[in-house]
Amino acid sequence: MNTHATPLPPILDLRAPKRQLPAGTIDCHAHIFDQVDRYPMDPNRKYSPPVCTRESWLNMHRIMGVDRGVQVHGSIYSFDNSITEDFIQTDPERFRGVAAIAPGTPKAHIQRLHDAGFRAARLMDQYPNGATTRDLEAIADLVADFGWHIEINILNGTDWTGLEKRLMACPVGLVFDHLGRVRGSRGVDSEEFLAVRRLLDQKSDTWVKISSLYRMSEVPAPAVGMPLYPDIKPFAQTLLTHHVDRCVWGTNWPHPGIHTRMPDDIDLIDLLETWIPNEAARQKLFVTNAERLYGFKPYPR
Repeated sequence: MNTHATPLPPILDLRAPKRQLPAGTIDCHAHIFDQVDRYPMDPNRKYSPPVCTRESWLNMHRIMGVDRGVQVHGSIYSFDNSITEDFIQTDPERFRGVAAIAPGTPKAHIQRLHDAGFRAARLMDQYPNGATTRDLEAIADLVADFGWHIEINILNGTDWTGLEKRLMACPVGLVFDHLGRVRGSRGVDSEEFLAVRRLLDQKSDTWVKISSLYRMSEVPAPAVGMPLYPDIKPFAQTLLTHHVDRCVWGTNWPHPGIHTRMPDDIDLIDLLETWIPNEAARQKLFVTNAERLYGFKPYPR
């Protein structure tokens, strides 16, 4: 296990956003870390988060106006999906899950996860205790029969160029976490961001999450006041203008691994709202795209 200091907890004392999110909004990227006696963490995990409860996540949703959510299984649990599986089954109409599965996982196990509400498998290149992009084809072969997609949290945005051909040939859908993890200083004309855009254009089942603005920005946050992440604004606006049908949104709550200045979730959503080009794009980003991607029922209008 990594022995670094425990990361910061999320901010729980939240004000209301300047504008409530649309009815039916789906938070497509979040994690819970709680009930530690029931759900032990993997000894080989990279970090040890503070307790971040399901109740706190749902309270944030209440304040924001979020109605539904997707739990992305946390790397600290390796391939044991129990905490996510148990949680999403508490309200199958409201929650979906993204699983961590290993190459060679029996199809019967994936069927059980599917019945519980999982709709994707995750690849993470940062961590040694889970599946990575080297397993892309093996995982795709396992999940294709279930209609799942694969969500990729890459190590470096520059890796997209080397992966592009494999991704284009992938027989299942793909989701790129955190704006593709392209660093703000690289710019929207960088080869890696252009590779992400080509995949969005040419592979009809490819998506990107508008999330983790703070993690990709290389502009230091001010000592006081709301960070504006000006280097990330062009990425988000390019995606929301030219690829809006392939964008979904997530909080990345509780922002794992942050050791300095925890972002305020309401500041993040208020800032993102100023980058969305129009009301139609807003509805797609927060509601209808995610309904399609994760198999939620259309929300009553």
